[in-house]
Amino acid sequence: MPDQAPSATTPVMIRTGAEYIDSLRGRNLAVYLFGERIAEPVDHPIIRPSINAVAKTYDLAQSNPELATALSPYTGGRVNRFLHIAQSPEDLVLQNKMQRRLGQLTGTCFQRCVGMDAFNALHSVTCEIDAAHGGNYHERFNNFVAMSQSAGHVIGGAMTDVKGDRSKAPHQQSDPDLYVRVTKRTEDGVYVSGAKAHQTGCVNSHWIVIMPTIRLGEADRDYAIVGAFPVDAPGITYIYGRQSCDTRSMEGNGLDAGNQQFAGQEAMIVLDNVFIPNEYIFMNGEHEFAAMLVERFTCYHRRSYVCKSGVGDVLIGAAATIAEYNGADKASHIKDKLVEMTHLNETIYSTGIASSYQATKTASGNYINDDMIANVCKHHVTRMPYEIGRLAQDLAGGLMVTLPSEQDYNHPEIGPMIKKYLQGRDDVSTENRMRILRLIENMTMGRNAVGYLTESMHGAGSPQAQRIQIARQMQLDIKKQLAQNLAGIGNATTEEISTDLAEYFARVFRPPSELS
Repeated sequence: MPDQAPSATTPVMIRTGAEYIDSLRGRNLAVYLFGERIAEPVDHPIIRPSINAVAKTYDLAQSNPELATALSPYTGGRVNRFLHIAQSPEDLVLQNKMQRRLGQLTGTCFQRCVGMDAFNALHSVTCEIDAAHGGNYHERFNNFVAMSQSAGHVIGGAMTDVKGDRSKAPHQQSDPDLYVRVTKRTEDGVYVSGAKAHQTGCVNSHWIVIMPTIRLGEADRDYAIVGAFPVDAPGITYIYGRQSCDTRSMEGNGLDAGNQQFAGQEAMIVLDNVFIPNEYIFMNGEHEFAAMLVERFTCYHRRSYVCKSGVGDVLIGAAATIAEYNGADKASHIKDKLVEMTHLNETIYSTGIASSYQATKTASGNYINDDMIANVCKHHVTRMPYEIGRLAQDLAGGLMVTLPSEQDYNHPEIGPMIKKYLQGRDDVSTENRMRILRLIENMTMGRNAVGYLTESMHGAGSPQAQRIQIARQMQLDIKKQLAQNLAGIGNATTEEISTDLAEYFARVFRPPSELS
């Protein structure tokens, strides 16, 4: 890692949420929503809550620098932890703790984990490509990290291609653009075309880093491209994804939105011969390293889903609040359901933290978390938020989905009827009861169910992807040896068993002194 600060021409760092929001203005992006090009995304009522969620990552760094910043060897100063290359297991653990805190503060996806995990994966992979082929990808990447940290930018990591016919490799598709590919190589760089789907926070980013999404063969060489370009580079179109109940952000004063201030963001990025100069290319045809990049990225990203435990904290709090507002909080079955929700939520968090603590050092010098436990963490995330959400709806009751609108609540004639007949406890206003019910609706079937439920299922790979990785690493032969040895079965000697167990012990039973 570099030990000198960047040059004096480096732009001033974006430090606060307000500065971040200002940095997004006037970029003339081609963003489409509801069939219209959005003149200024920052001011659009549907888009702005997602921008507010990213801004919170800057404000947390100001209010809690020990949690949300790190000392960078690139700049010599403290930088936002989302831009930091992990230099110890502790760095990875602090990422998880920061993610949980931001989930608590926003109740939604704050959109920066993909870039953080892409940075850490690319740090080691570019080093290993250079070791195999020569070249200077790692130096280029380090320069890009230094620039990003010095500016305080948001990095959007773009891995998921639209994929077309899943039974065919990229080069076999009837339309070659169904995976992002190099369309032209020049002395100065490359041009790329294609599309990236489900891109979290892409409109709210400053730079996009594209990466391959699957293992590639020699015939797919043009698809083995990793490179960075500004969000406002020529040739890019952003097609904003719809979310359940999203137009509520355009109505009233926020009562029906449930969470008026914060939301997530997904869009499709369409690339039409977008130019990437050589200095921002970090893989260009080295197809045999695509699988390594995907696996390392998903290793980081699957334990990053501890963010859902922070969102879960909010939902558990909302469920406890509505039970209290209904006057039912003392019932034993209510308490038991809250205990179950907490048990599930802490299971997600503990596996993510365990994966980070069990980190190992890569050849490039940064640290990567334990892959097996990361996949266990993400597999929990594909299930447990759904059960937490079900229990929250159970405690909320049917009124959550039959509430009258904010306009009805404020109506001079029927408003008083709503206040009268939807009253719960005498000391709790009908409006507050409605607000907490709308928050539960928002998180379990509205806008923020996108991040808490469906993204929990499919983000960083759908459930089968985790099961494949768990199967590859479950080491049944070693475990059979352990059982057979104790049962007095088989002819393996103690020495042979110990040899087979060496790698297993190295991964699972490292002393704490080796984790720093």
